[in-house]
Amino acid sequence: MRLLAFETSTEACSVAILVDGAVRERFEIAPRRHAELALPWAEALLADAGVAKSQLDAIAVGRGPGAFTGVRLGIALAQGIALALDRPIVPVSTLATLAAPALDAGGGTRVLAAIDARMDEVYVAAFSGTPDSPLALDVERVCAPETVVLPDDGATWHGVGTGFGAREAALAGRLATRLVRVDADALPHAADTARLGAAGYAAGRAVAPERVEPAYLRNQVALTLAEQAARRRG
Repeated sequence: MRLLAFETSTEACSVAILVDGAVRERFEIAPRRHAELALPWAEALLADAGVAKSQLDAIAVGRGPGAFTGVRLGIALAQGIALALDRPIVPVSTLATLAAPALDAGGGTRVLAAIDARMDEVYVAAFSGTPDSPLALDVERVCAPETVVLPDDGATWHGVGTGFGAREAALAGRLATRLVRVDADALPHAADTARLGAAGYAAGRAVAPERVEPAYLRNQVALTLAEQAARRRG
């Protein structure tokens, strides 16, 4: 299996290549430089791995949620390469990618993944399962930190993602008694996108490039200053 992966949905830009289970990755926190870095990194990774583009089986991409521009860029890059090569794309949830490293191999840990969505909101979803196969326990959503609840199931919960640092760590404070560990600096990595993409490909979840749908979650991507002020007052 040879797969190229892009994850550009947050301030972190990352690209990875998976070849027969081995993964190489380039990762950098580089706001507003994703378009500059992603394609050269992809070319360098392919060269380092000794893989021609024509040898790729599929492209994996973080489909969001995340920054509108970053999500759109990642999907556009994946679609461009996949269309040129006549290869399928495996869309991967950015929240699942974020949660995967925090899950344990035995499947006992549960993870709440949260990304700062700005405008006093977070993108959030809960996961169980293993690092290779995160299982979503609820729907991905964008909401205020104060509205997030965890099921009263006695499970061990970890929190990961920049959503836990948003709004003066409102989410971390709200769930402090339920979370045994919080990593508010965690960001999604294309290496995990690649692994989940390979699993998705094996499970038949690859799609034609034109069928990839971004997960923006927020219908209104930008609010006017007046609307933002009204939200804060509300």
